[in-house]
Amino acid sequence: MTFNRKIKIAPSILAADFADFGAECRAIEAQGCDWVHVDVMDGHFVPNITFGPATCAAIRPHIKGVMDVHLMIAPVDPYIEAFAAAGADVISAHLEAGPHIHRTLQAIRGAGCKAGLAINPGTPVEALDYLLDMVDLVCVMTVNPGFGGQKFIHSQVSKVAKLRAMIGDRPVHIEIDGGVTADTAPLVAAAGADVLVAGSAVFKGGSVANSAPYGANIRAIRAAAEAAL
Repeated sequence: MTFNRKIKIAPSILAADFADFGAECRAIEAQGCDWVHVDVMDGHFVPNITFGPATCAAIRPHIKGVMDVHLMIAPVDPYIEAFAAAGADVISAHLEAGPHIHRTLQAIRGAGCKAGLAINPGTPVEALDYLLDMVDLVCVMTVNPGFGGQKFIHSQVSKVAKLRAMIGDRPVHIEIDGGVTADTAPLVAAAGADVLVAGSAVFKGGSVANSAPYGANIRAIRAAAEAAL
């Protein structure tokens, strides 16, 4: 993974066909996505259960690019090695998921992965003051974590702009997760985000058998975001 601030589209497989993940991952990459985003939920930190390291290991051979694993779980630390071994390139943990986020970020980098830090809508960016030198990515949740298909929370746009100013020239990606569409992508791109996670907005209207709509959706989100820069 080489760092740049170009707009990257990271479809969330939470919106894909669970019975055909391998083919879905191949399809979205063939249709032009940049990263593949894997939303891991535990039914404890968030009110939903999705998948674990075994699923990540199963889809890894089907992903040529970056596998971006977002852990909406608590505790995080006992599972870092398993997700790293499953082939994660980026592992993001939530600031709110435990009392020792500094240690968690150290452990993620120690496992050979890029370290991401996710923050919920109610968490202020000031909480990241002493962590920005330890992260490769900050994931700003623009919905409350736990479910796909939610409405974008507009108050987070100013948070993104504030975060971009705090990051300065550090090589840290700003990722947006939640409610990203061709309408909301320009708002966060203009504020400084470069990785856009989109679930239903990418997968709507298409399927493994008919993946052309995935490409059209990816291009529409990317074009809208790039036009705002």
